[in-house]
This record gives sequence, structure tokens and C-alpha cells, in this order.
Amino acid sequence: MFLNILLLIIGFIILIKGADVFVDGASSTAQNFRVSKMLIGLTIIAFGTSAPELAVSISALASGSTDMVLGNVIGSCILNILLILGIAAVIKPIKIKANTVKKELPMCMLISTLLAVLFLDSTLADGGQDQFSRADAIVVLLFFSVFLYYLITLAKHHKENREKDEKPKYKLSKSVLYVALGLAGIVLGSEMVVQNSTSIATAIGWSERLISLTIIAFGTSLPELVTTIVAARRGEQDLVVGNIIGSNIFNICVVLGIPVVIFGTITPASFQMLDIVMLVASSVVLFVFALTRHKISRAEGAIMLVAFVAYYAAIVMLPA
Repeated sequence: MFLNILLLIIGFIILIKGADVFVDGASSTAQNFRVSKMLIGLTIIAFGTSAPELAVSISALASGSTDMVLGNVIGSCILNILLILGIAAVIKPIKIKANTVKKELPMCMLISTLLAVLFLDSTLADGGQDQFSRADAIVVLLFFSVFLYYLITLAKHHKENREKDEKPKYKLSKSVLYVALGLAGIVLGSEMVVQNSTSIATAIGWSERLISLTIIAFGTSLPELVTTIVAARRGEQDLVVGNIIGSNIFNICVVLGIPVVIFGTITPASFQMLDIVMLVASSVVLFVFALTRHKISRAEGAIMLVAFVAYYAAIVMLPA
């Protein structure tokens, strides 16, 4: 147990330093290519910080742990919005661009709702056993291809998002090196945190659902958490929002979709309607808050944190 705690602390240190380097490199890369930081947040940072979730999902499904796959994805998406964006907004109110409110946020909400419908289709139709099939996985991957097409279009045609007047912090080669080194630190640190947190939680005697929604989801979301806090403190608000939106879309479409396409249909053992409802509700809350004033205030960030605490109190106290 002592060794697990020590390795957990070391993992946190590597993760935090990796995120710091990663944000520096990603921001400088955006300046070198004269593309918007929102685009960098939606792609490089979002997909990079979701790498731990993908690795955990493939490993878990390969070993037959279906609840861990779903808990990893659903828990991470809820954490990303309610906890991570909540903390970022409390640190500094988050301004959200009109284009993000019109396009990226509705896309995130749509994909979250799509997952809920695909997952609950048996319950909604005839009250049968809920499952996520290979056909469902193909559907979400097709939606992801639409998202990628949108990103390519954004990069080519949205000239108003280009930041021409901002001088890059580093040359391109150094910027890319920082992105690679930062990502390596994020993945390594996150893996150490997840493995040792899981060992500690298992020793305590928690269920797989509870472990996946808490320890695993929190551990694999640490890259997003640390990267977002670092970006928020530096005023990189486009990176903050882009990271969360891109990560959630990547989590649902790729982190869940690819393992299911590879290994086949998954049938959860202990997931509850509350988990799916919170997934959709969190994305709706984010959209509503952003829609009102194109901004998430400190008060709204605090509301998101309260919702996060209430949900996690419920899953810990209620029986599986």
C-alpha cells in the first residue's frame, strides 16, 4: 500500500509537469501555424489528453471489464464539464466565442445525447437489457468523422480565427518537441496514477462500477484537469474550452467506439440511469450557461461544482 501511495504521488508530479510543457508547446504551435488556439484545443490537446482513456478502455475491454469501459467514458465526460470547467471558471470566468456556442457546444451535446439513446434503446423500446453494440460503435465513429470534417473545414476557411499578430513563443521544431515531451509526461503520469489508485481502491473493497466512475475516470481525466487549470491561469481560454469539448467528443466516439468495434457488444452489469442522465445533463448545463452571455461566470462554475459533488455523493451512497 505504501509503495502504491508513493508511486501515486510521483505520477501526479510527472502529470503536472507534463501538462505545463504540453500547454506551452500547443499554444506556440498554434502561433507558428497561424491557426486559432480553439482549433489546437479541439484537436492536439483534446485528443492527446484523451490518450489515457483510450488505453484504459482497450485494456479493460480486452480483459472483459465492460463496466470499467463505460465508467471511464461516462465518468470522464461528466468530470470534464462539471469539475474541470467548474474549477476553471472559478479561477477565472471563461469567455466563449459565438462560433463555439453555435457549433462546437451543440455538437458536444448532440453526441452525448446520441450515446444515451444508443445505450438506452432497449429500455426505451421494450424494457430489455441495455447494451452498446458494434453497430452502435460504428454510428458514433461516423459522427466522429463528421466532427473531423468540420475541423478540417475550420482550419481551411475560418480565417477570422487566425492569430497573425501574435509572435510564437518558440520556433516550430521546439514547439513540436514540447508537445511530444508534454504528452509523454501526461500519458506516463496518468498511467501511474490510474494503476496505483486502482490498487488502493481495490484494497478498500469498492465495486468495479464505483472504481470506474471515480478513481479510473478521475485518473484518466487528470490530463484534462491539469492542462485546463494551467491554461486557465495563463488566460488561454480557447484552449480551455476546446480541450473539454474535443475531449468529450473523442471520449464518446473513439474511446468507447474503437474498443467495441474491435471486441464486440458490451453489456453493463451495474450501470444506472442516473449515470446516463448526468452525462447528458452536464452537456446541456454547459450549453445553457454559455448561451446566455457567451461566458461561464464564477457563480456558474460554482453551481457546476455543486452538481458534481451531489452526483458523486449519490453514486457513493446509493447501492449499485
